[in-house]
Amino acid sequence: MADTFMYISLFLIWSMLFYHMFLMQGGYLHSVKYRKKAREWEKNRTPFPRVSILIPAHNEEVVIRDTLESMCSLRYPLDRLEVIVINDNSSDRTGEIVDEFTRNYDFIKAIHTKPPFGGKGKSAALNIGFAQATGDIICVYDADNTPEPDAIYWHAIALMNDSQAGASVGKFRVINAGKNLLTRLINIETLTFQWLAQAGRWYWFKMTTIPGTNFAIRRSILEELGGWDEKALSEDTELSFRVYNLGYYIRFFPEAVTWEQEPETLRVWWRQRTRWARGNLYVIAKYMLRFFKLKNKKVGVDLFYFFFTYLLFFGGVMVSHVIFIMNLFVDLNLTIGYVSYALLILGFLLFVTEGILTLSMEKDQLNTKTFFTVILMYFTYSQLWILLVAYSTFLELKRILLRQEVKWYKTKRFAGAGAVAGGSSGAAVGSRDTGTGPASQKTLKEEVKGESSG
Repeated sequence: MADTFMYISLFLIWSMLFYHMFLMQGGYLHSVKYRKKAREWEKNRTPFPRVSILIPAHNEEVVIRDTLESMCSLRYPLDRLEVIVINDNSSDRTGEIVDEFTRNYDFIKAIHTKPPFGGKGKSAALNIGFAQATGDIICVYDADNTPEPDAIYWHAIALMNDSQAGASVGKFRVINAGKNLLTRLINIETLTFQWLAQAGRWYWFKMTTIPGTNFAIRRSILEELGGWDEKALSEDTELSFRVYNLGYYIRFFPEAVTWEQEPETLRVWWRQRTRWARGNLYVIAKYMLRFFKLKNKKVGVDLFYFFFTYLLFFGGVMVSHVIFIMNLFVDLNLTIGYVSYALLILGFLLFVTEGILTLSMEKDQLNTKTFFTVILMYFTYSQLWILLVAYSTFLELKRILLRQEVKWYKTKRFAGAGAVAGGSSGAAVGSRDTGTGPASQKTLKEEVKGESSG
């Protein structure tokens, strides 16, 4: 019996590893080709669409100023841009800081919410902001994000030149990657996710998952879908499936870059990632039950990926770990013996290879320190994810059985994240001085118009 379970678990694990190898090839090929597409699109003199940027903010006084300053540095015509900050029932100085910017910049607007309509989570805040947005394209940034000056420009170009793209997803980088060991591990995780899962799935299947930040979506699509699902803890993944179902694809376009803050303590990381995992489990359950009613069956590619990852793959890893530990104390009469050890070693080497390849695709990321961090990651960070998924599955089952209300967890922010980025992250914003006062609005508008026409 133990042999049977061990064989099944190894089959599940290696099925996912082979799939990741396949995705990694696609991710690498996309990394060397997407810039050519960007240069081609730049030659097309398409008019700038009106863009609305939504920034949901709940108790974000630590980071909101940096985020809004980066919005003021965007190279995009200001007469076709609006930034809407949804100050969602904040109890700190978030509203005060946002109002300071609205007084100085006409294109920045504030929505201040209070109960019973405010404080219900990110999805609800986005729906409130969307109701007042006027743009043909809706962009979303978290309140800890500092997009690079051309980020909106690239999102607009992607959607204006690709009518089948329902949304454009950019790349995000960790601005506090050098803070401590945890943020270095997260930095490797985010790069691997983007170049393996995002770029790989885009290259092979024309599918990419909308993240929580740095994406643009057509207004017409959001109107047809009725906005965001307020019951979803992982509102981004849930929205992706509905966009797919309309027959659009979601383009991964790394030219649009933002820098974001990641958790600096294990406690904050655990709570944030638990919300993510529970949100994805919600999406799996929601769409598995109605799969045959979906118009676009291609959704099944991503649905199966999430189902395999969160249930079969992690389940296989858990079973193999339990059998391995039990066999240390009780003889389970395993006949698979050395074969299992060989496969585990090969799996480890493959994990390290994928991590190193990912780091090599980003400038100044692959060095001796990050090499050993990838090795350490396998034995620490990755194993912690297994426990987290098991815990999240328990919480979701408990919520369903007891019919508990979904509660949103707001990720804690940390002061001074940008200052610690140093050489690991590089300069995030401000590559061109556009001024900070209202008078600079005309200068920026003329500058961008001049660039777009000549």
